Amino acid sequence: MFTPRAKLRTAAATATMAAALIGLGAGAANAAGWPPLQPGAFLYSGTTGTGTVTKPDLADFGTCHNLSQPVRSIQIANGSASVELYSGADCTGWSWASGSLTQTDLPVAELSYRVVAAT
Repeated sequence: MFTPRAKLRTAAATATMAAALIGLGAGAANAAGWPPLQPGAFLYSGTTGTGTVTKPDLADFGTCHNLSQPVRSIQIANGSASVELYSGADCTGWSWASGSLTQTDLPVAELSYRVVAAT
């Protein structure tokens, strides 16, 4: 059976470890080298904003666009539009929606996209 003092030490050790892991995670994210966040949308062929860049027209709502090569990461900063990405050509297959402020690696390579209104 734990005494109140032992429970307190365990809680303090857990909190310290959590803070250290969060700090390491934040350092790794900064070290990844994402391009600076800027207005618009950017689709990258590599992870963490690397590789060939495709810049969707955020005013072209609803039109499906096939990509010349798969994309693996996205960065978007726009208050009125977001991007839906699809694993298949012609906006078919598994889909992923960006939101209007996103900087992330995609779970799978995406082959097509369409611009939609931000919700």
